Amino acid sequence: MAMASITRDGPVGEEAASTQPSSRAAGVAAAASADPHSRSGRQAQREKFLPVTSYALIDRLTTAWSGGDADQARRFMRYLSFWRRQSYTAKLLELEQVYEPFAPDSDNLVTRAYSPEEKRGMQRRLVELMSGLLEQGNFTRVDPENVHFILTKDSAYGLDLQVDLDAFEEILIYYRGATTITERRRDVRKAYIGWREVQIPVFRRMFLLFKLKPFDVRVREVMEEQKLDKKDAERIVRKLRGLLPPTVTSDCIYIKLFKNMPRSDVEMIFPNTKVRFRLFDKIKFGVTAGGGLGMGLFGTIGKIALASNPYTLAGAVAGFGGVALRQATNFINQRNRYMVVLAQNLYFHAMADNQGVMTLLADRAAEEDLKEEMLLYSVLAREPVNIAELGRVDSMIEELLNRTFGVNADFDVEDALQRLKQEGIVAELPDGTLRALPPREAALRIDKLWDACLDELPDFVPAMGHEVDEIRDHMQS
Repeated sequence: MAMASITRDGPVGEEAASTQPSSRAAGVAAAASADPHSRSGRQAQREKFLPVTSYALIDRLTTAWSGGDADQARRFMRYLSFWRRQSYTAKLLELEQVYEPFAPDSDNLVTRAYSPEEKRGMQRRLVELMSGLLEQGNFTRVDPENVHFILTKDSAYGLDLQVDLDAFEEILIYYRGATTITERRRDVRKAYIGWREVQIPVFRRMFLLFKLKPFDVRVREVMEEQKLDKKDAERIVRKLRGLLPPTVTSDCIYIKLFKNMPRSDVEMIFPNTKVRFRLFDKIKFGVTAGGGLGMGLFGTIGKIALASNPYTLAGAVAGFGGVALRQATNFINQRNRYMVVLAQNLYFHAMADNQGVMTLLADRAAEEDLKEEMLLYSVLAREPVNIAELGRVDSMIEELLNRTFGVNADFDVEDALQRLKQEGIVAELPDGTLRALPPREAALRIDKLWDACLDELPDFVPAMGHEVDEIRDHMQS
């Protein structure tokens, strides 16, 4: 079957060529930007993620003020923390409402029905909201067509995995915190008695959202791609869907978040991952199975040629069957060991599912916004800065992070400034001067925003869809 797949060496199959960059230069640029571990990748792209807690930042930043001003600055930053998290709570409520018809884990009654057009609109809105939440959380998006750029040929767990991306109608892949961790492994050169340290490139956080294509849609695609009749196409799609648990359907949207995912084994986060034998195993099975079956067949033929007793003949055939069964059992056992390794490691990498991912990401996005705002405010509150000097401010903050915490990040000064201006903490004067409120006045400003929060809530917007008649009649009775 020709299908766009992810392998150690990138996409294979007839469709893979169409997803490659139009020129070699474009391909190299894309690979460099997507691979944060290569030398050119580190120069081309720094993450916006700030791997420092907001509490640590508050402690460091407030030391720049003296006496009572330090207490007022700490008070303002705590107010700002609560206010920012409240704003993401409102976004989370909208996300939960849009996700309702796609949630696979809901234990509530199904009280509303949606037309196909309404569901398509809600699906687009869900993807839009999730993308915004991830970007505010300083995650980096991976284009599914270029996902092979984040893979490496070496496997941290000794697995060879393959994924069919054509099975998905919707797919979002994001990562955050590309780094390298050190693990201790048994050293083969020391007969597995000693240990050695291994450097493993990982993504601290890996996000996946996916929705399967409906069965009939995928069947039509296979018919067109491979020029097959409907029966053969259904057989192929059914075989591929057999890799998925029966509970995974095309009606739901699944959201997953993983931690410390090795770059070399990113394929394991997909639900339709196929485990393949490595070259070493193929050679080993070829030698052992070929040798065993060859010797068994040679011995059996010799016994058959000399056998005059039917019992001797039956024993020779049974012996050959035993050799063949043993080789088949070895093959199956090795495959089962692969699956156990996959399941065990994926279990310890899993962090949250579906609605739990939304809650966690909303908290992380609020935390990232808060850290950016506190850093920028700490600069603007001490001296007025013209908006034309934002580049210098950006560099100052990046230098502060590097000097204080050893963090080499790409600070998003424009995003932080927009939010501070929106909240009235920073004002832009006609001449372009940016003036921030002093800490005490800034805290009072957040206090006023809290006072007006409930009074200014928007009117309730009815959800899409319509009440299911059976549920409505039951509730009325």
